[in-house]
Amino acid sequence: MIQIPLQIIELEHKNYHILIEGKFEDGTSACWIIDTGASKTVLDSTLSQFYETIASDNEDDYQSAGINQGMMETSVGKMFNLHFGDLEISGQKVALIDLSHVNEIYGKYTSYRIAGLLGSDILMDYKCTIDYSRKIIQFQIE
Repeated sequence: MIQIPLQIIELEHKNYHILIEGKFEDGTSACWIIDTGASKTVLDSTLSQFYETIASDNEDDYQSAGINQGMMETSVGKMFNLHFGDLEISGQKVALIDLSHVNEIYGKYTSYRIAGLLGSDILMDYKCTIDYSRKIIQFQIE
């Protein structure tokens, strides 16, 4: 089991986001929103140095809808190596979306730049547990 510290950010009153910090293979830090409601992991499409675009075997799997916005333009990529502490995730298939609108909101309240949303595909694969009181996430590795 790998335990990683979390940041719990209150963007507005009673509006919480859970962040985890990772590092790309070149050492670049990357903040991720843990999004238990996202079916797929999302990477900011502007971070092209950290993924390769791939053809989707099922385009419907990677369509994204925002709660306040209709369907968002999405493509599919394979992410290069990403580390959360001792956990290395490589070759993860991700939805590629321009997250400028997310980073604009974060920029108003914090200094964090969001690289992506950690979705339930990864959370389920690693049987993740979020402990709010201890502010950690646990990844099960086999």
